[in-house]
Amino acid sequence: MKHLISTAELSRTDAILLLDTAEDMAATQERAVKKLPALRGVTVVNLFYEDSTRTRISFEAAEKRLSADVINFAAKGSSVSKGESLKDTAQTLHAIGADAVVIRHPSSGAPQMLAERGWINTPILNAGDGQHEHPTQALLDAFTLRRRIHGQASRGKGLDGVHVVIVGDILHSRVARSNVWLLNTLGAKVTLVGPPTLIPSDTAKWPAETNYDLDHALEQAPDAVMTLRIQAERMQDAYFPHTREYARRWGLSEARLRKLPEHASVMHPGPMNRGLEISTAAADSPQSTVLEQVANGVSVRMAALYLLCSGQTEGHA
Repeated sequence: MKHLISTAELSRTDAILLLDTAEDMAATQERAVKKLPALRGVTVVNLFYEDSTRTRISFEAAEKRLSADVINFAAKGSSVSKGESLKDTAQTLHAIGADAVVIRHPSSGAPQMLAERGWINTPILNAGDGQHEHPTQALLDAFTLRRRIHGQASRGKGLDGVHVVIVGDILHSRVARSNVWLLNTLGAKVTLVGPPTLIPSDTAKWPAETNYDLDHALEQAPDAVMTLRIQAERMQDAYFPHTREYARRWGLSEARLRKLPEHASVMHPGPMNRGLEISTAAADSPQSTVLEQVANGVSVRMAALYLLCSGQTEGHA
């Protein structure tokens, strides 16, 4: 791997290597001194064209724990707001000596363009692009689920035979797309659930089943239910009659939580809209992995940065 752009491009071997390396990174975070010298002398630029809290902080924490030099670039207040192109920004980063770029962009395909056009010859990590993908989020979700299922015996294992229900705003979710491809690669069965208006028209080409009835999907006793946020900021039209109607039909209520198997994990990429796609009872239950996902995100991003950037340390003092 030279870049991490899409989970659809990951082989099972690469995916398990990333997850196993994340296990190694997680073990180091239990020590008194959490910092590693692995990327000392490597400059990583966080190029964020979209607002983000969890993803940006998680990547920055991962970079600093690997001893990388970190430059945070926010589009707001930069030359981008004056009309500077992605090409010019990339060439500027190349000129200042960036060794890797973590990019979050509102346009689908921007990280791919950065990786392929030759404007900058460094590893590119996709931190979310438009309605395309968010690969490190899917990897941390898989890491969390694998740990819940296999515990200390997780290394080397996939998610074969595991059933995951993803419910919510599939249409606007890059997290859903990345998860569908990665979970399939790891051997899991995926069921997508939501209002017909929030299910993409091309899901017939995805390695997943589609269901519009959450209660029917939960009758299959899934091993995990991943609820997705309603992304109102990306919606230009009304996709369902009312938030109360959505919560009643597709929200993970306390009553639905009680119907889940005891071992089933309740997942959410955050931020959560409590009372809409997920109830407080579900979000705070022992089955919830929400805070585990946040913590595991640092280990997974450390793994991705290490595997992609460790070669960049050659030649550094």
